Amino acid sequence: MVEPSLVLYGAPYERAVEVLEETLRETGARYALLIDRKGFVLAHKEALWAPKPPPLDTLATLVASNAAATQALAKLLGEARFQEEVHQGERMGLYVDEAGEHALLVLVFDETAPLGKVKLHGKRAAEALARIAEEALANPPRLALDTEYREGAEALLDDLLRN
Repeated sequence: MVEPSLVLYGAPYERAVEVLEETLRETGARYALLIDRKGFVLAHKEALWAPKPPPLDTLATLVASNAAATQALAKLLGEARFQEEVHQGERMGLYVDEAGEHALLVLVFDETAPLGKVKLHGKRAAEALARIAEEALANPPRLALDTEYREGAEALLDDLLRN
């Protein structure tokens, strides 16, 4: 089973969401996501005015796959890496930047968001999110199941198994 390479809980998750919210305000983008390189959504925010987002799990998977292919292209061309990607269509655009070694920042924006602002504030957000991701990897969350939960679970199992 494929699992996320990074998990955000508690304070790191809240800080990541704050960075995404601030980035939406600064850029005028519609959606901001922090994903791992396997394509799992770690945190996301959408602008209040934005329409319903596309399926975020599908978007994350495709972005992660595209980022991996882009890194292979960079190596083929003799570059260590391409740090950011920008895709622009007639009405919508996508900005992807590395947020450290394990995560990617994804901004979905429309024609009203200036690309320069998206790139400038996206770069700052990616750096902040990279620090959060590194901290989360260095200090993984510990699940502390309290006594009441443990006793309840044991009682339920005993009842189910008739012990």
